[in-house]
Amino acid sequence: MTIVKLDPLPACGKRRTFLSGFTLSATAIALLAGNEKLGLVGSASAQTANNDVTILNSALGAEQQAIAAYQLGAESGLLQKPVKDLAVQFQGHHKAHADALAKAVAKLGGKPVVPMKDYHFPKEKLKSQNDVLTFAASLEKGAVSAYLGAVPILTDKDLAKAAASILGDEAMHWAVLRNALGQNPVPDAFVS
Repeated sequence: MTIVKLDPLPACGKRRTFLSGFTLSATAIALLAGNEKLGLVGSASAQTANNDVTILNSALGAEQQAIAAYQLGAESGLLQKPVKDLAVQFQGHHKAHADALAKAVAKLGGKPVVPMKDYHFPKEKLKSQNDVLTFAASLEKGAVSAYLGAVPILTDKDLAKAAASILGDEAMHWAVLRNALGQNPVPDAFVS
């Protein structure tokens, strides 16, 4: 297995993979759907654990960014009640992902990354509800792409399975946000 150096999270853009610069922010991204998966990661070898810790910490950073992005949207004053409620719900999903990721990193012997103080979101471009939804949708799409990149490189099969589960959650977020924008919620048969 090749050890890959992960780039830090950039301030904005799309999370294409965990192996290259991605932004989001929604990832968004939690590789563990629930605490029952945490008990399964203890048997990994040291090298496997180190590789998985690096991937999980990248995902954790993206989830923390997603939490901050949804907070920005919720506090913007631009979201109508039902949309704001949905944003808060999605933020809750990302909080659950982040919590599970932090626990998995610690269980593997790593130190979970801490949230950044400022993600440098394009606040000046958020002038309407549609702007906020478009921003969130782009982050969720990036999260989907990031998980697609993470699933096959996680060496622990249980972590990969959990990452695939979170990928589904991110894809649902993206589809719902596209639908709210009046766009085709599932524009293609395959996600890249």
